[in-house]
Amino acid sequence: MLFNSLPFYIFFPLVTLGYFLLPHRFRWLWLLAASAYFYMAFIPAYILILLATILVDYFSGLAIEKAEGKRRRGFLILSLAANLGMLGFFKYFNFFNANAAALAHWLDWNYPIPSLNILLPIGLSFHTFQSMAYTIEVYRGNQKAERHIGILALYVLFYPQLVAGPIERPAHMLPQFREAHKFDYQNAADGLRLMAWGFFKKLVIADRLALLVNPVFAEPSGYPGPLLALAALAFSYQIYCDFSGYSDIAIGAARVMGFRLMTNFDRPYSSHSFSEFWRRWHISLSSWFRDYFYISLGGNRVPTWRHSLNIFLTFLVSGLWHGANWTFVIWGMLHGIYLIAEQWMKRPREAMFRFLRLGRAPRLQKALEWLAVFSLVSLAWIFFRAPSLAAALDYIQRIGRHWEPAGASLLFEQIRVTLGQNFPPAILFSSLNGAQVLIIVVLQILFLEAVQRLQRQQPLERILAAQPAILRWGAYYALLANILLFGAFEQTTFIYFQF
Repeated sequence: MLFNSLPFYIFFPLVTLGYFLLPHRFRWLWLLAASAYFYMAFIPAYILILLATILVDYFSGLAIEKAEGKRRRGFLILSLAANLGMLGFFKYFNFFNANAAALAHWLDWNYPIPSLNILLPIGLSFHTFQSMAYTIEVYRGNQKAERHIGILALYVLFYPQLVAGPIERPAHMLPQFREAHKFDYQNAADGLRLMAWGFFKKLVIADRLALLVNPVFAEPSGYPGPLLALAALAFSYQIYCDFSGYSDIAIGAARVMGFRLMTNFDRPYSSHSFSEFWRRWHISLSSWFRDYFYISLGGNRVPTWRHSLNIFLTFLVSGLWHGANWTFVIWGMLHGIYLIAEQWMKRPREAMFRFLRLGRAPRLQKALEWLAVFSLVSLAWIFFRAPSLAAALDYIQRIGRHWEPAGASLLFEQIRVTLGQNFPPAILFSSLNGAQVLIIVVLQILFLEAVQRLQRQQPLERILAAQPAILRWGAYYALLANILLFGAFEQTTFIYFQF
């Protein structure tokens, strides 16, 4: 079930109402049934995969807690093997099988194993990592094994963050399912405000930008270089608003019922370094890889060359986590290279800034740092978005072509046709030219950045709650009107659902 669909607009209030009407002892069962229904709205049969994972991890957790020595480690390996085996089969079998077949063909060997016609279960990577976090924390002694299988199932299946996170930790979520949440007006208001902000990001910015990004990336040879560059920058904001919009809706829906999910994004495009970017982007996944993979490799408590290798391997695996395609692997490798280069070039970079006397103009220095980070992050997004490695390299090559000034009118017409389609109401926007449509979308992005700049001091909900009622409700109605007027209502799926 999509957050931006009519069924969800019915599902959410009914589930929330039922949650508060039921006695506390039945609420876990209500949420579990609702979450299972939410997931089964995609492909019903795949609920069996989740149930199998839950059963394995439930009994593994109990066994790990009771066992000692090698047996304890053995039960952990069993749990991890089951989770990763399921993920590997559905997500990576055809990828590795195709590459093995290509290698065999190159060596002129016979390779008899065919590809399988299997669909990737929605959100498999997310709930697999959340399940693995549970058994790892039990093994480390940081979490007691959960005796109530229904509560553990709810930890994995909880509908707001089931499909695309945030990837929660058991110590944070399991106790919340036992709390007797009473309806709280402040929680409900904060949650609904956050959901509205998420819908603005998704419908007004992400889905509007998709109208430009999708056709350009589908057939880059048909567009001039400036539009290719614009589409690449547009995708940077599309994927951010799409994913952070989902996170805001998820966190808001949970908060209405009294649950607290972790923050998943914190203004990542305001970063002045790549390390800062990864402290702000997809925080739940970044912290998962840090705690369970990077530190396990030795983290930064190793020689410099080994530390660089640990960073590179972490981001390589992170790229593969996102998808079974070499484009995702290259995307992850690029970010690993960015971080390693940032560390190795720290002193030369500081020396260059001193030579240019940028210390006298700190704002200029910050602006240059931001521009470098945003530009290189946007470059890496091209690999993330392109259907193949060859397509990504071709796209980058074509960006440098056809920058003739005489093509400006054609460029704006193409923008109007792609970015401006389906603007409701049609009568109001049919006369807009490409430049005007582009200005509208840019203004929406500037509005987003202005609000995020305000959020540096305190959360958006706290800012609004402190305002007089007339200003507060005026802001609500203005946001709603903005969504209805400029949103792209095509019920498009969220980008990260494919992971």
